[in-house]
Amino acid sequence: MRIVTVRRISQAFFLILFLWLCVASSFGTQWWQLRGWPVNWLLQLDPLVALGVVLTTGTLYAGLLWALATVLLTILLGRFFCGWLCPLGTLQHLAGYVGRRGRSVSLKIGDNAYHPAQKIKYWILLLLLSAAAGAMLARGARALWQAPSLFWTAVAVTGALLLFSLKRFPKRHRRVTGAFLLLAGIWAATAFLYSVESLVAASLQTGLLDPIPLVTRSVNLVLLPLADASTQTLSPVQRYYQGGWLIGAVFLAILLLSLRIPRFYCRFLCPLGALFGVLGRYALWRVGTTCDECVRCGLCEAHCEGACEPSREIRASECVLCMNCLHECRHNVVTYAPRPSAAGEKPLPDLSRRGFVAAAVSGVVLAPAFRLSGFTASAWNSGVIRPPGALDEGDFLARCIKCGQCMRVCPTNIVHPAGLESGVEGLWTPVLHFRIGTSGCQLNCTACSHVCPTAALRPITLDEKLGLGDHASAGPIRLGTAFVDRGRCLPWAMDRPCIVCEENCPVSPKAIFVEEHFRTVRGGVLEVGRADSLTVEPAPWPPDPGRFANGDYFLVLPGIDEAPRRIAGHDGTRFSIAKDRPWTAPPPLGSRLEIQVRLQLPRVDPERCIGCGTCEHECPVSGKRAIRITAENESRNRKHSLLASSRIKR
Repeated sequence: MRIVTVRRISQAFFLILFLWLCVASSFGTQWWQLRGWPVNWLLQLDPLVALGVVLTTGTLYAGLLWALATVLLTILLGRFFCGWLCPLGTLQHLAGYVGRRGRSVSLKIGDNAYHPAQKIKYWILLLLLSAAAGAMLARGARALWQAPSLFWTAVAVTGALLLFSLKRFPKRHRRVTGAFLLLAGIWAATAFLYSVESLVAASLQTGLLDPIPLVTRSVNLVLLPLADASTQTLSPVQRYYQGGWLIGAVFLAILLLSLRIPRFYCRFLCPLGALFGVLGRYALWRVGTTCDECVRCGLCEAHCEGACEPSREIRASECVLCMNCLHECRHNVVTYAPRPSAAGEKPLPDLSRRGFVAAAVSGVVLAPAFRLSGFTASAWNSGVIRPPGALDEGDFLARCIKCGQCMRVCPTNIVHPAGLESGVEGLWTPVLHFRIGTSGCQLNCTACSHVCPTAALRPITLDEKLGLGDHASAGPIRLGTAFVDRGRCLPWAMDRPCIVCEENCPVSPKAIFVEEHFRTVRGGVLEVGRADSLTVEPAPWPPDPGRFANGDYFLVLPGIDEAPRRIAGHDGTRFSIAKDRPWTAPPPLGSRLEIQVRLQLPRVDPERCIGCGTCEHECPVSGKRAIRITAENESRNRKHSLLASSRIKR
């Protein structure tokens, strides 16, 4: 079997596996739903996910150890992940094949020519890793100055690296090495003069451009919801996601650009591809020519997916191991073997000193610049409500890769990708939106916290969420608190009976309670005509008489009998009151008669409210709800507490 055929089988298998795992991320009890399937496996194989989390937190989540296997195989085989496993790479490969059909060999060679802009992905990688490493750099600088022996060891190692680079590295690499050492020296001096930990922060933004989170997010929040709309197999109702159009537009743009330039994203923008390029630069097995007898027919370059120029000095860091060159070579000159190419190999792209410094410094400055808005400090947005199990905002942003797994698994469709309400670095992170979906956050559900691949949503048990068992002293996890908008609430603002929020509150005892008040309706002051102990004929007859017989309206005789009598019905000319409370004496002729409405005014007990959002979802006021959840009193940050007792509990 030809190696290209094996590669195609591998691509098809892993693409189908990826789509299957996305489908299996749907919450449910069917065998093809979330029933123990390793839905995060491809995300855990991604070394950029693991590296980013290590840099932002200093720890490695256990599931991400799978990434070590990918790293080792890349060092051994080269960029196999890009050409054989990556689902986004496969989709681009397919788009490129469709776009190039019918084009001549010379045009295909032009499409696959190496472009200097392919180095952009290395700047992107450096910028993203620098943004993630800010806090770790600060801790390292502090450790150097607090431990003199460690400081002088670092100086000695730095000097040795400088001497080694001057002797062994090519000139272009010496510039980058010198720039790196210069930055390290400036950083150490800054740490000596200032408290750098207060100047920098860690921000994990790799998920914006990392292809595995990107394609996972696109399938979970765009493609599968579109399938839900037509089949309703994966979900019984249509699922919606705010901002899904932008995610879909990015995904579509990647595929459309690949019609013109094969693997456009892989070549120019992919930070994971850049990381694999660095790791696989000196891979044991590599593509290359076996001799100098290549006739330069160009067939290998006409079908090269990485634009690595295999017939000349191959750019090993750009080779995605598509193996098309081996298949197309008619002279058996191109091979895949554990030796360098006979025609020579070009090193990594020339990363200029200025570009290196600009990317590194920009990344370190990026996170604190984002946080100048104060979204992680005193100016936090109370409208940003995170799912249960979310870490404190700073720690959450240091872990979330924006993959959308928690959004797909939510059975009530209330977890959505954030826009800019949580700041630029919070783009596409999960937030709760209670108007969209089928209910609030279900009390018996912890699914989102168990599918998060990086523990930005830490795994929680049902007892912890509800504050039962060993967690009784801490109380339930609070997502926020409900607040009644009295200007929009039907009983408060419009004298219309409504207790929907109180009836649907799932907390026991209920967090929403009502206070009973009686108010005279507009135009409800009448005079008594004929009357007996159970009926009365008013004069004049009130407007809209039919609406007063629903059990919420009462008759009152001011100054005579202040006790409200419930209106049981009317026959067009008379009111009848409930038989269990007749008047002791018939109302006097001509006495004042008032129609009053019984209003049950909702109030929220912040001690009991957990911010589940059921009340907001069920509120009958369309548009902006009359009762809404905000993040005040959330468990994940004590500084957001409304009550002193809440600060003590969590």
